[in-house]
Amino acid sequence: MLKDYDPLMEYAVGVDIGGTKINAGLVTPQGDVVHTVSLSTMAGFTKTVDRAIQAIQKLMSEVNAMHAGIQFKGIGVGTAGQIDWESGSIRAASELIPGYAGTALKAWLQNQFQLPVIVDNDVNVLALTEKYLGSCIGVEDFICLALGTGVGGAIIVEGRLVHGSWGGAGELGHMSVDFNGPACVCGGRGCLEHYASGTSIARRMQEKLTTHSLPLYNLDSREVITRWRSGEPLATEVMEDTTAALGSAIASFIHIFNPKVIVIGGGVAEAGELLFEGIRREVGRRTMPAMLDKVRIEAAYRGNSCGMIGAALQVWEYGVPSLSSYNKGFI
Repeated sequence: MLKDYDPLMEYAVGVDIGGTKINAGLVTPQGDVVHTVSLSTMAGFTKTVDRAIQAIQKLMSEVNAMHAGIQFKGIGVGTAGQIDWESGSIRAASELIPGYAGTALKAWLQNQFQLPVIVDNDVNVLALTEKYLGSCIGVEDFICLALGTGVGGAIIVEGRLVHGSWGGAGELGHMSVDFNGPACVCGGRGCLEHYASGTSIARRMQEKLTTHSLPLYNLDSREVITRWRSGEPLATEVMEDTTAALGSAIASFIHIFNPKVIVIGGGVAEAGELLFEGIRREVGRRTMPAMLDKVRIEAAYRGNSCGMIGAALQVWEYGVPSLSSYNKGFI
């Protein structure tokens, strides 16, 4: 049985596309997830759009088997990569999903399912989860940072996501916090991502171990954070640089956007209050007092369904044509 199914309610399909998994779920306007499926992305072995179609078909098949004639209002997608907002295509993507760049994702899904489709960057849809379910309920101006393999961002001004000229706004991980810093893959120098991503934390720890002729381990950021909590000096140096970089960047975000809340999520944010204390301290040192007044720095809404929920919420956030314009159900 579907959890909390209401036959009078319209539902959206939310799809979260990452480098390893594709999660699809049936979601209510209130952000409740009533049924889910998950497939491996199989990046590099099959087209990601084909796997997304398979995930949606599986979801709809299971839903219709339990409740025939269910109303699908539309499909919302949050995906890795840079998204052309108007066309819903993948403008650029990392090597984590080979061959994904150039995929006309919205057109493929809309043609396959004859439902309205909205596609956006994965961090932008996470910001919608924060807006309706997390730390930013009732907040009109806030910034989201996602500290994971890289550093992603989303900007919300007067209650609406800032997409920029084509959809690329919010690449906050590529703000420089050191103009003479190390070269970044983006072409810049000293980018926030170089200091604050999980990948960079692990890499910088390995570099310090090498410099001090200490045994090398296959460390990830969680191990570095564990060592930091225990007071290990080298891990402390790495994480002090991380909090300093984040404090510098966030102070700039506050001066530029005048937000009420800064929300920080992703795997690195799981370091918890020790990380947030350091960030707040650095932000306090670097921000004009009048600008900092009443700004909250908060942990992001937790849960594995966040991206899927935010993806689905796009259907109500932006509005879609009525179902009468499309075939109901799926092909």
